[in-house]
Amino acid sequence: MDWPISEVARMSGVTARTLPHYDEIGLPPPARIGSNGHRYYEEHQLLLLQQILVLRELGVGLPESGRPMTAIKRPENLFEGIEPSQYEGNLRDFPGLAEEADRRAAAMTPAEVEAGQRERTALMIRPAEHLAGGAPADADPVQAEIDGQYRALTSLHAVSADEYRAIGRSCVENDDWRAAYEAIAPGLAEYQRDAIEAYAMSRLG
Repeated sequence: MDWPISEVARMSGVTARTLPHYDEIGLPPPARIGSNGHRYYEEHQLLLLQQILVLRELGVGLPESGRPMTAIKRPENLFEGIEPSQYEGNLRDFPGLAEEADRRAAAMTPAEVEAGQRERTALMIRPAEHLAGGAPADADPVQAEIDGQYRALTSLHAVSADEYRAIGRSCVENDDWRAAYEAIAPGLAEYQRDAIEAYAMSRLG
């Protein structure tokens, strides 16, 4: 399915004049140009346009946004239909965290479970936005996200530098977690691992 430029402009809030300008400077080109000369956009181009608009809100200029980009998927709840015990089991290598996570999950209402899943999804999407913007894993905004994640973990149970590094590696080495990160953006699992490693080195010793 594709959408004409007028419909894309209406959905995105970007003017029909701006979209061709983006095309000229290397930002999302249309999927095709009809015989009438009208531009038509498919889902991939719409996802890239959404990223550009997000990056603009983050203060990234258009020339920087024009570098090759990876489309980010932004599900509201990546874990919908998954019981907490199914993914908390991935913490089995971290028994203290696993025990506390299981204890808290057992006391949660269905509404609280869903809210936690949505929050977890949002925490995974935000680093993906930095990845798409070309920020290195040790950049300050990325490290601020990782700091928030670390503080959330330590609110459950104490986490040493070595344990946090191991959690970072599990983003790549654990098939379930890798699949979850890669469902948002290709390369996100490695990016998350590298960001955690940088955080552990610079802030945890």
